[in-house]
Amino acid sequence: MKFVRTLAACCLAAACTVAGAQETLKIGFVSTERILRDAAPAKAAQQKLEQEFSRRDKELQEMAARLKSLGERVERDAAVSSEGDRQRRQREFAEVEKDYQRKQREFREDLNQRRNEELSQVIDKANRVIKQIAEQEKYDMILQEAVFASPRIDITEKVLRALANGKQ
Repeated sequence: MKFVRTLAACCLAAACTVAGAQETLKIGFVSTERILRDAAPAKAAQQKLEQEFSRRDKELQEMAARLKSLGERVERDAAVSSEGDRQRRQREFAEVEKDYQRKQREFREDLNQRRNEELSQVIDKANRVIKQIAEQEKYDMILQEAVFASPRIDITEKVLRALANGKQ
């Protein structure tokens, strides 16, 4: 899908160049990957997520340690325990493991959903900044996906600076 969009953009650029040979096209490129990694709003979103999910992450780590300890106790005491005690401990271990897996799955799902929400906001802010830059500097086209983009047309740094200055 990305290849098709990139190919379409290249064809459009080539067609525009041929059609308007007397006019010069002004094309820019923005690295979405760098925006999502380096932009101030992206970093703030990451910190927000870490704070929001740190308690649950710690609980999961504690639960994993408890599960490991319980498993070791089941193995260690298996030879000296009665059949009833062994089965009871194995059931307890299975219940804790099942609960742990459920909580871990819910944690991942919640974290992914929140991450997507936060990144969507970052992308919206970045797109507004890109549009402002395009209008102010009279760009004909700004691409966000490309197989190759010359550093000469890369305006990612401008976008990062604008986002850092709160221009969105």
